[in-house]
Amino acid sequence: MASQVDLLVIGAGPYAYSAAAFARDNGINTHVVGRPMAFWREHMPANMLLRSSSDWHLDACGEYTFDAYFHDHGLRPQDYDPIPIGVFLDYTDWFRRSKGLDVDQRLVNNLSRAHGAFVASMQDGSTITATKVLAAPGVRHFANLPDWHTQVPQARRGHTGDIVSFDDLADARVAIIGGRQSAYEWAVLLAEHGAEHVDVVHRHPVPEFAKASWQFVDDYIASTLAQRGWWRQLPAGQQQAIAATFWRVGRLTLEPWLAPRLDPDVVTPHPNTEVTEVSADGPGVKLTLSDATVLAADHIVFATGYQADLARVPYLSGVVDQLSITDGYPDLSEGFETSLNGLYITGFASTRDFGPFYGFTAGCASAARITVTDMMT
Repeated sequence: MASQVDLLVIGAGPYAYSAAAFARDNGINTHVVGRPMAFWREHMPANMLLRSSSDWHLDACGEYTFDAYFHDHGLRPQDYDPIPIGVFLDYTDWFRRSKGLDVDQRLVNNLSRAHGAFVASMQDGSTITATKVLAAPGVRHFANLPDWHTQVPQARRGHTGDIVSFDDLADARVAIIGGRQSAYEWAVLLAEHGAEHVDVVHRHPVPEFAKASWQFVDDYIASTLAQRGWWRQLPAGQQQAIAATFWRVGRLTLEPWLAPRLDPDVVTPHPNTEVTEVSADGPGVKLTLSDATVLAADHIVFATGYQADLARVPYLSGVVDQLSITDGYPDLSEGFETSLNGLYITGFASTRDFGPFYGFTAGCASAARITVTDMMT
């Protein structure tokens, strides 16, 4: 087990893999800690289908891409459209093996800084000292919940990141709060696993179920690579226009393969509404909606997305008071470095300074290239 390294990567998800592999490719003594792809394996349904295609990959060198994985395994990408989550996980395992990337599955309990270096105190009582640290905190720390969620008994509620097995909700009445891809995919999965009824409540109209192209993201990634600080230098109006495109394509347009699986006898959308009153006095939960509809549910699923809040990442508690943070997001340099010299953060927590595309796997390879290049300058 390493005790002193040049770069410690905390996390073992897509962004961590990309950065660690590119750092090693550039001769940096790198050590990765975390449970490999744990969020994807434990907080997403095993039969989930992805919205992305095989052109989003992890290799900043462009060699061990998702398409290369398909070729190496004698598979055709067009036969896996949409891509099952299991196939993507197999790609990440193949990428890690191909890159010779070892992952230390011990977890970091706390990160601190002493004598010009970082010290990671591990849960097993050992420590790792590092000159630089790249943290890639997953979204599991950032579940976004409405203020009223605590009015629902804990045993009768959960976020989509926590409810990934549906057999226990067979014969149950379920209300889903939210109206984006996860909301409707969870509705489909609940229905297919025998839920008695599923109500889907959201403030916007019913989304369109149609094939959407994500190719517009490629130009934004290319611009970010070509011009340091590209996103933050855009006029506010242009940033808002790009964010609106993401909302239209990624939120108001859902995958067409969901539509035929939505059983109208089980799933009922409640568009243009929101919850105004909660009652949990009886055996279940009653939700009153803004159109006066009253729903009876045995369980509430919050498909309400994620909101960055760096203070909620446990292992950063020892340094968070030394970081400049705005609205829960770290203030990052053009090279993904925080205000604490030597500490870098990539992934979802970087989207305020780098754009919404860095909350998707589309940004993995470019974030790795930018971050590691910055470390070497």
